[in-house]
Amino acid sequence: MNIPFIDLKTQYKEIKDEVQKGIDNVLEHGAYIMGPEITELEEKLADFCGVRHGVGCGSGTDALLMALMAFGVGPGDAIFTTPFTFMATAEAVALLGATPVFVDIDPKTYNMDPEDLRRKIAEVSDRRSELKPKGVIAVDLFGQPADYDRIAPLSKNHGLFLVVDAAQSFGATYKGRSVCSVGDIACTSFFPAKPLGCYGDGGMCFTNEPELDKLLRSVRIHGMGDNKYENVRLGINGRLDSIQAAVLLAKFAIFPGEIEKRQAVADRYNELLAGVADLTTPYVEEGNTSVWAQYSLLARDAEHREECMAKLSEAGIPTAIYYPKPLHLQKAFADLGYAVGDLPVCEGIGARIFSLPMHPYLEVEVQEHIASVLKG
Repeated sequence: MNIPFIDLKTQYKEIKDEVQKGIDNVLEHGAYIMGPEITELEEKLADFCGVRHGVGCGSGTDALLMALMAFGVGPGDAIFTTPFTFMATAEAVALLGATPVFVDIDPKTYNMDPEDLRRKIAEVSDRRSELKPKGVIAVDLFGQPADYDRIAPLSKNHGLFLVVDAAQSFGATYKGRSVCSVGDIACTSFFPAKPLGCYGDGGMCFTNEPELDKLLRSVRIHGMGDNKYENVRLGINGRLDSIQAAVLLAKFAIFPGEIEKRQAVADRYNELLAGVADLTTPYVEEGNTSVWAQYSLLARDAEHREECMAKLSEAGIPTAIYYPKPLHLQKAFADLGYAVGDLPVCEGIGARIFSLPMHPYLEVEVQEHIASVLKG
């Protein structure tokens, strides 16, 4: 049995004609970068998210950089974020000369712990150091929204901006709202493996604020003013390719249905794996929905995880670990002085978690086979 971790081939068969038509249109008009598909995509996705503005860009990393640059982040600024995420989240902070301050995670959702955020803001504020609290980047890990009812007021009360890293959660909802309508700016990624992915790199920022929209559009193209040869600030080359936008438009047409299919797959996993000894299935906060970028299980301990993954591998079932070494322990951030034990919840989860195949086209019999291997 050949089991893909993410099945993009089956998805392509569903939309092959629409994808090809979109690409052909780009080849015909010849505006390969920032063509008319970009504006169409921005408008459709902003409407889907219930926000005024969407700004397409070259990647999820570009989206984060653009958001931080729009807020003028630079040396001496402290940006509070989680270490239990992909490198890009904190990397964007460091690339601008600012300092990521890592916050531990909730043991059930794996998202930023608001109480630890409160402590870390107080520590930096009271430290009398060179760092100044500037903003918060909350990550919606594995497709589930963070606890914004607690994070947003904390940010606002301390004069901090809030960026939502929705790279894994585009299409999820928080208390009935799109996650991309929460915060000052929300950033997402269209990396191929994401719930809504293109066939290369791509990303988008979302905001309700006209001034932030204007800043994001300027930063996206080298800090341009009224034209590309008037540069009013420093920016980046963050433009989105028209072909990738055409692919996303074709995929977006079936995206709402794929969200429903992802939920059905997750529900089936939960049912099949309920009560399996020493395995904890994912938890989603009441009132929220996840888009299930990953379906991750928590093993008893690191040794048990290795046993589970070995059994699955022997049966031809692929697995993955997100994320085996949290960012505060990565060599790239060694100068920040973190040590093992500083963020115990994050470190403990990272040693036990692993992910199963997850996509909208996962068949029932495949899921039953996966569950039988884990039960065996």
